[in-house]
Amino acid sequence: MPTYTLISSVTVGSGGAANIQFASIPQTYTDLVLLTSLRDDAGSFTGQITFNNSTTSYSNRYLRGNGASASSAGGSVTTYIESFSVGSTFTANTFSNNYVYIPNYTSSNNKSVSVDGVTENNATTAYGEILAGLWSNSAAITEIDIAAGAGSFVQYSTAYLYGISNA
Repeated sequence: MPTYTLISSVTVGSGGAANIQFASIPQTYTDLVLLTSLRDDAGSFTGQITFNNSTTSYSNRYLRGNGASASSAGGSVTTYIESFSVGSTFTANTFSNNYVYIPNYTSSNNKSVSVDGVTENNATTAYGEILAGLWSNSAAITEIDIAAGAGSFVQYSTAYLYGISNA
């Protein structure tokens, strides 16, 4: 049975934050799980996840629905892994939620990532998405940065990083 251990958590304070960072990630787990609840002060709804300060060698493929239509795409974003961060065009005081799974983060192979995300919006358009991502880099992941697609994260945005040990 896998064991989840909280490595660190961040709650954005009253001044907002340009990004959320987890640095010096221990290399003692088999996998990582990142849970986020995000809102930014701009109109974008894209969060951007990067590893080890790298902005190259990423690929994304997603399946997204918004209550009216579905779409799939991939390949156009190469500088980060996509996630959700609702912005000012969404219902006030609502946040997106993302479950990000990163298996084998210490291996010398490329790093696969899966994201399951949703937005909350009391309007006609809210989004749900599943995403498969890849960071084509052999380095172990020692840092995770999360940035808003535009603007800054607002107060009460949160991120929790867990290490998974397989028993």
